[in-house]
Amino acid sequence: MKLARRANISPSLTLAMNTKAKEMQAKGIDVISFAAGEPDFPTPDYVKEAGINAINTNKTYYTPASGIKDLKEAVIEKLARENNLEYKIGEVCINSGAKHSVFNALAVVVEDGDEVVFPAPYWVSYSEMVKILGGKPVVVPTSVKDDFKMKAIDLEKRFTSNTKVVLLNSPNNPTGCVYTKEEIYEIAEFLEDKDVIIISDEIYEKIIYDGYEHVSIATYSENIKNKTVVVNGLSKAFSMTGWRIGYCAGPEEIISAIGKLQGHTSGNPTSISQYAGVTALTGDTSFIESWVSEFKKRRDYIVDVLNSIGGVECSIPRGAFYVFPGIEAFFGRKTSGGVKINDSVDLANYLLEEAHIAVVPGKAFGDDGYIRISFATSMENIKKGMERLRKALIALS
Repeated sequence: MKLARRANISPSLTLAMNTKAKEMQAKGIDVISFAAGEPDFPTPDYVKEAGINAINTNKTYYTPASGIKDLKEAVIEKLARENNLEYKIGEVCINSGAKHSVFNALAVVVEDGDEVVFPAPYWVSYSEMVKILGGKPVVVPTSVKDDFKMKAIDLEKRFTSNTKVVLLNSPNNPTGCVYTKEEIYEIAEFLEDKDVIIISDEIYEKIIYDGYEHVSIATYSENIKNKTVVVNGLSKAFSMTGWRIGYCAGPEEIISAIGKLQGHTSGNPTSISQYAGVTALTGDTSFIESWVSEFKKRRDYIVDVLNSIGGVECSIPRGAFYVFPGIEAFFGRKTSGGVKINDSVDLANYLLEEAHIAVVPGKAFGDDGYIRISFATSMENIKKGMERLRKALIALS
């Protein structure tokens, strides 16, 4: 059987590691998972109640493919209030999660051979999405000394006549880096006169530490805004990962095309989740501050422990809920059974099978010298898991 070219994609290592961990847990093995990219807090009660009410009032039928008007209006109000960005109804589309938003935005602008530029480390699905669509991923390497941030000069070196899209993600998954206003505007200044589409993935905007602030590149100028698709959603800030509600805002021509695409592919996002989403965006969000405070405590602890382990180097993430420690010092070492650790995948498998902790190999994010550890789990799990990690790494010879 011959499959289509677009079927030739790599599986998501984040989902694969999380699935493997759950399979081991189902067998009674005490696995601590640091692989999942979702908050461990429950969806707020007022949002759950809104979903239940949607069911009880029979709001369970098809909606417009691009989402209900009430949710679009809530998104517009949110973007104006919190991001200083003004949009009209026709410039907003509701999607089935921010992943869906990013893919559909790429799908309506990328053609065969078009180049999509983004920095590494990057979220695992970016490169595969581009490949599915026949585009060419152009990766801009970054380093820990630059806090894993792409500079305008780095972008310029890889910008060509075939560059169709520049894809940004701040706060970043997997590194947790947060671009300052000056840094994001420097990139915007370079792109000001370029014929390019910008996709700005801002799904972690609410989870930021140490006085850093989220700034959307679309605020730089009206010209930049007119070629930027801002992507966000409810998964991270409201712990609604399973509800699958994302949204995008941008040029009406692109947003309209996304709506048409959804009409022929996914159809509308879940009606129940949309009505709950209206309540989420218009309700009291003060709880987010306490969540971020708890995430920060976990971050501080895990960074301290990691940096106390010989051979591990971990920078301080300023956003999201991941640390991205360097573990290249352990390449070439062997397990007690004589198995050689060649890369981050080998190390992640070793940690899962021997120490019963699940992490995601950095290779999935375009930088093999690292692993991603999510601290969206209890402090009890973090303390226990970090001790297992320490012992497992020390045991390598």
